[in-house]
Amino acid sequence: MYAIVEIAGKQYKVEKDAVINVDRLKGSEGSITIEKVLLYSNSGDVRVGQPYLKNVQVKAEVLGEIKGKKVLGIKFKRRKNYQRTIGHRPVYSQLKISDVVAS
Repeated sequence: MYAIVEIAGKQYKVEKDAVINVDRLKGSEGSITIEKVLLYSNSGDVRVGQPYLKNVQVKAEVLGEIKGKKVLGIKFKRRKNYQRTIGHRPVYSQLKISDVVAS
């Protein structure tokens, strides 16, 4: 059983007891319910929303925030002897999917 959900404008494939990293969710601690479910599949029963399914919810628990790998950006101007490297580490919220509920 799995579902495709939309969280903060991005799509993720989730299953029960899976741990996923999503873009930082502001002000959420504890358990959350995701209602933007695009697709639900359970052993041959596939439901596709237009754009979302109404009777399917995904329950998740926010485990905390983690930092991702460093992302590098480079500025460069040719023939001017100018080169600069910029980097940052994005912050992700870590979610544990506790249940996928379809009624």
